[in-house]
Amino acid sequence: MHDLSDTTADELRTFRRALHGIPELALEEYQTHAYLLAQIKAWQNETMRIRTVADLPTAILVRIQGSAPKRTIGYRADIDALPVTEATGLPFASKHPGKMHACGHDVHMSIALGLVHYFSTHQPKDNLIVFFQPAEEALSGGKLAYDMGLFTGEWRPDEFYGIHDQPALPAGTLSTRIGTLFAGTAEMKVTVHGQGGHAAYPHLVKDPIVAAAELIVQLQTVVSRGVDPIQGGVVSIGVIQGGFANNVIPDAVHFEGTVRSMTKTGLEHMLARIRQIAAGVALSNDLDVTVELESGSYLPVENDALLAQQVIDFMQNSDQIAFTLAKPAMTGEDFGYLLQHIPGVMLWLGVNDTHPLHSPELRIDEAALLPGFMALKDFILWRMAQ
Repeated sequence: MHDLSDTTADELRTFRRALHGIPELALEEYQTHAYLLAQIKAWQNETMRIRTVADLPTAILVRIQGSAPKRTIGYRADIDALPVTEATGLPFASKHPGKMHACGHDVHMSIALGLVHYFSTHQPKDNLIVFFQPAEEALSGGKLAYDMGLFTGEWRPDEFYGIHDQPALPAGTLSTRIGTLFAGTAEMKVTVHGQGGHAAYPHLVKDPIVAAAELIVQLQTVVSRGVDPIQGGVVSIGVIQGGFANNVIPDAVHFEGTVRSMTKTGLEHMLARIRQIAAGVALSNDLDVTVELESGSYLPVENDALLAQQVIDFMQNSDQIAFTLAKPAMTGEDFGYLLQHIPGVMLWLGVNDTHPLHSPELRIDEAALLPGFMALKDFILWRMAQ
């Protein structure tokens, strides 16, 4: 049960609004780091250790010693924001022009702070590690942290949990599934290098615009003719740049996009196919095509089957938790990299808004905060009793 000494809805709302006002981009989260650290240090006691890392200076790890530990449970919250200009009109809107918590990481951090606060006064049975992770939206913060060896020895969780906001769900509703929840993603950057010249003499040039157009169309066959329709995938182009005058054929065309698959092997197959098609277009047009494909830590978020079933059973059987089974989504999340190395589960948390994630008008329903915190806290307590 929730008592007056526990984290309250007002406290969670205070955390969220303070953090919402100071969004910072990947690996630049210094003000956010300072706010989080000040809160956590105020609760520090003999059971709690706080760790910062010189090589990843905005990261924070908190370890709370269990009273009779059989395992170490990890909980991860991402802390960075997006290069989005906020248009919500909220009184606590972003104070940093061109930056916004448009993916709800302010909610993620607030709930993580709530967990640290609660377990600082209610010693957990198992060891608990809460990881405040920089650079989820870009620069692969999860991969950076893991590859630096942050999760070794007593700092290695046996299992990892985390949440992601979902505007399409009612505020406070939790949702997950067994297996893949989110897709693996890769950034695609392609430059077609031709030989420009006068548009009236196309026979004297190597036209990168025609070749780029051909390549973009052919890339659509990566999914439609190269991926099992049941598994699905995405190849979408979001940027194309080339040319400067209507009567001049340029030397080069550049375009960028995203590649997504629900499995790691599927993503690897799609990336290989993209390289093959690009090489074929280069050969047939007698020009050069350079392809950069970077998946970093944005691998599929594959929930551990046993742990996910435990989460589902617990939440479905609780009268205090609103829960629904999730369907796979093409959302990308670098928690997938951590789950390739440490078993765990990611869940959606409903935040009830008509605007999608990454929208400048995203308005999180703060009624999600307390139910989200309570559901996760209660699950962690239950899991530690097993």
